[in-house]
Amino acid sequence: MIPRYETKEMKEIWSLENQYRSWEIVELAVCHAWAKDGVIPAEAMRKIDERSGFDADEILKIEAEVQHDMIAFDTNMADHVGPEGRYIHLGLTSSDVEDTASALRLRQSLDVVIGELDVFMKDVFEQAEKYKYTPAVGRSHGVHAEPITFGLKILNWYSELLRDRKRLENAREEISCGKISGAVGTYAHCPPHIEASVCAELGLKPDLVSTQIIQRDRHAVVMFALASLGAAMERIATEIRHLQRTEVREALEPFGKKQKGSSAMPHKRNPIQCEKICGMARMLRSFTVVAQENVALWHERDISHSSTERIIWPDAFHLAHYMLKTLGRVVRGLDVSPQRLQENLELTGGLVYSQRVLLQLVEKFNMRREDAYLAVQRNAMKTWNGEGHFLDLLAGDELIKGRIDRTELAQLFTNEYYFRFVDEIFARFE
Repeated sequence: MIPRYETKEMKEIWSLENQYRSWEIVELAVCHAWAKDGVIPAEAMRKIDERSGFDADEILKIEAEVQHDMIAFDTNMADHVGPEGRYIHLGLTSSDVEDTASALRLRQSLDVVIGELDVFMKDVFEQAEKYKYTPAVGRSHGVHAEPITFGLKILNWYSELLRDRKRLENAREEISCGKISGAVGTYAHCPPHIEASVCAELGLKPDLVSTQIIQRDRHAVVMFALASLGAAMERIATEIRHLQRTEVREALEPFGKKQKGSSAMPHKRNPIQCEKICGMARMLRSFTVVAQENVALWHERDISHSSTERIIWPDAFHLAHYMLKTLGRVVRGLDVSPQRLQENLELTGGLVYSQRVLLQLVEKFNMRREDAYLAVQRNAMKTWNGEGHFLDLLAGDELIKGRIDRTELAQLFTNEYYFRFVDEIFARFE
């Protein structure tokens, strides 16, 4: 990940230093399991625990010669331990350590993302409550439809984020899986109870049946959960981008006092943070394709997945975390204009109340639905063409005025009717 989009938390988790540390944790857990079995003498185990360590620079030097990162790591770790280092990596294959350690780092990363998501969701819900009763126009196909509240719009974001949080929790459970089963998963040199002991120490569950690796459908689930969260953030960002358009201007992302929007046009206030979110969501989605393609490996394993995972895992978590932090600042500082929301609600001259008029004519005055629809639509088209306000045109329509007077008709052009279940919808999230 380029420094511009790194986050401190993810940088630490996905650093080379932490990679080696996670490998050391797994290697020591395996030694502990062998020590319980009496294979590693108690005194030797004490010395392994006391002297265990590694030198990242030295590991890289060894790797340059042997062309194998796990051999380089184990060689260096054994050098730190001394003669007892011969017990390190006993009965293991590289993927036993790498995949089990990766589970630890993936889980750690998911914990960070879930924690940041909780902060973001709190901000979203607070904004939903703030604008719970603020009138706004609902749109479908980009066209004004019926009145809603701005708070309901935001509450819908919150509802989707709840589902994304659940997906992340499920992905965390899916990936919390270790494997100490040897070269092709037969436990030939390391019996199942060693794996069980290691996983218990690390807070993982043993993979029920593995090959030389933990199967990559688990990791694909993690990438999908992150991409799904990214899509939710993109949806929010896209909405704000539209609302910030000059013709709309209902809500704008924050703009600093010293911020400049354009090198050429001093008047510009562009939704650059939201645009950035939309671009990053595309990247996150692309990683799911790679993760799915990593599932089908040759026989008991090949390493075609390995090179891609060194890229997509850290980059995906950097992006997801960065996006949450960025969009959180946008939502907290969202510049909402209730006045502009009201102006836009009234922009179409009452057309947003057309369905209520239609239903009133059908239900109360027993008009055929087709006749009522044509009458309402006829006057709606006149309103679109600038021939008058919808209420005035309806009141003067020969087919309608004989059934409903203007006063009763005007009562249908109120927002309260549309907002009467807002409290009930919000109560679902208490």
